[in-house]
Amino acid sequence: MITSPWRIVFYGTPSFALPCLERLFQGPDEVVAVVTQPDRERGRGRKKSASPVKEFALKYGVDLHQPEKVKEIPFLEAMKSLVPDLFVVVAFGQILPKPLLEVPRLGAVNVHGSLLPEYRGAAPIAWAILRGEKKTGITTMLMDEGMDTGDILMQAELQIEKEDNGETLQGKLSSLGAQLLIKTIEGMKANSVSPLPQDHSKATYAPPLKKEDGRLDWKKTAEEIDLQIRAFNPWPGAFTGWEKGLLKIYGGEVRKGAFFKEPGSVIWVGSDFIEVATGDGSFLIREVQPEGKRRMSVRDFLSGYRIAVGTIFQ
Repeated sequence: MITSPWRIVFYGTPSFALPCLERLFQGPDEVVAVVTQPDRERGRGRKKSASPVKEFALKYGVDLHQPEKVKEIPFLEAMKSLVPDLFVVVAFGQILPKPLLEVPRLGAVNVHGSLLPEYRGAAPIAWAILRGEKKTGITTMLMDEGMDTGDILMQAELQIEKEDNGETLQGKLSSLGAQLLIKTIEGMKANSVSPLPQDHSKATYAPPLKKEDGRLDWKKTAEEIDLQIRAFNPWPGAFTGWEKGLLKIYGGEVRKGAFFKEPGSVIWVGSDFIEVATGDGSFLIREVQPEGKRRMSVRDFLSGYRIAVGTIFQ
């Protein structure tokens, strides 16, 4: 079936959304506008910076909108004036109200980084790793007023490898999301995709991450420590307190076995690792970032800092 190009408005903010936007630009449809979050203060200098999606839109000269709140009437009228066929929403950061969802002729398609109804919410990738899931995936769905509650269009699974962290898994899922989005739009055009209601009784949630979520509790098992470090890499970053402030931990490995030492105590310092007792087993730290310094290997860290056996991480 041959259809005329669809007029698409794209909603997205972080780098996770970019592969979907790039694929839409390469396809037969027309991206008539891009909507992203207002510029936010970031970094140590708290300077306002554009989102990755905004930078892409500026590069290609696309009509750009940055509403503080999408429920405002002027923004709603601006969207109506575009006469869109479809909204595509990928990690935008605001919930779209019903009047806005009713603007496009075909509704709004969301690309979500989990196998819904599992892990509804803002941080599905991190929470899937944190809870030790073996697989995750991408869901495309027709949006309604709820938070990730709309009817499912298509899904694709992805294995979570033991070396995956939040950053690597996000990269894999963003690429998979772009592929599934194109398949979904093609299926919609061919009338071969049937929306399937979610089983709400099986819903689980992935709330937004807070900085304090990254604090390590060394009373947990070594496996749980490893999951937390992987899940919160790169943000908010897993961290622990020590005599010189906070120490972010980006990588390491689990060592199983009983250690009758206080959880959080350093039990061995090698040339390129620091071994810390946990509630069950120990964890070998291999990559860190001291407060106010760059991210570095433990080998580099130990060349500038002294860590003695018996040091307590809190």
